[in-house]
Amino acid sequence: MIITRTPFRVSFAGGGSDLREFYNKNGYGAVVSAAIKKYMYIIIHPYFHEKIRIKYSSTEDVYNIDEIKHPIVRECLKKVHINSGIEIASFADVPAGTGLGSSSAFTVGLLNALYAFQGKIVSKERLAKEACEIEIDILGEPIGKQDQYAVSYGNINYIRFNKDETVDVSPILVSVEKRRSLEQSLQLYYTGGSRSASSILTEQKNSLANKFNYNLIKDMTKLADKLLEFINDGEIAQLGSVLHKGWLLKREVSSGITNDNIDSFYHKAMELGASGGKLLGAGGTGFLLIYADNHDIIKTELGCRYFPFEIDTSGSKVIFYD
Repeated sequence: MIITRTPFRVSFAGGGSDLREFYNKNGYGAVVSAAIKKYMYIIIHPYFHEKIRIKYSSTEDVYNIDEIKHPIVRECLKKVHINSGIEIASFADVPAGTGLGSSSAFTVGLLNALYAFQGKIVSKERLAKEACEIEIDILGEPIGKQDQYAVSYGNINYIRFNKDETVDVSPILVSVEKRRSLEQSLQLYYTGGSRSASSILTEQKNSLANKFNYNLIKDMTKLADKLLEFINDGEIAQLGSVLHKGWLLKREVSSGITNDNIDSFYHKAMELGASGGKLLGAGGTGFLLIYADNHDIIKTELGCRYFPFEIDTSGSKVIFYD
């Protein structure tokens, strides 16, 4: 039996610049994001029958790989050339579709487990790159590359997406004291519900042909560069302001990113003492990331489920092999 553990992620700045349509035109894209100690678990076990069994929200039991309905599982098995005799199950700390990169955590974690099943240890770069190939190039999902790299590597990173399709991951080093301060100031609040990111991200991709929207993403990229400077200079408290500026830009990119319910929660958090925040993921629903010096009043008055987290420093890893 093999078990992999892959973190979810929170994105601080630069979202949207990881789309190929943007970084090919701009020359590069950049994000600052962090992996968190909320995880996707993938369990793999040899299957006695010469079949493939997959357990997620549904259960599949098939003889032929092309019969598999779960697209990511199907393509990951094809990628590693496993055709039968395997049982796969997944469990997660957080529901899918809530803005924490669950789809990419599933893909990266599954690839990691499948390679371990074959007795192979592969690099974090390879896991992220192959996850991008499966999700973006093969399955045609209208997503960017940041999630795959964020969850594969772990830690807080500045991730740069280059025009030649290479990706540079630069860990942002902070002291244990500053990391704890960051974890205390940043908290998640669940607004309820889940959604598929596809429709919102498709609109966002298409909107990049519009000069106004392209410039919005360009400004968001500059915020990622600026945030890197702030953190390297020890000015972590500037994160609240950067989050707020980024959210004001992001909400203009697509009509589906926010709604009256999300706006109400965000404005109330600001009134209760937050200095900034954003809705994570493509938008519409899910988790609000809020930065505040003190969350006591926000926790009791906001009306959302409080969801504390810590920074993950390991990335995707095999935690059981027997």
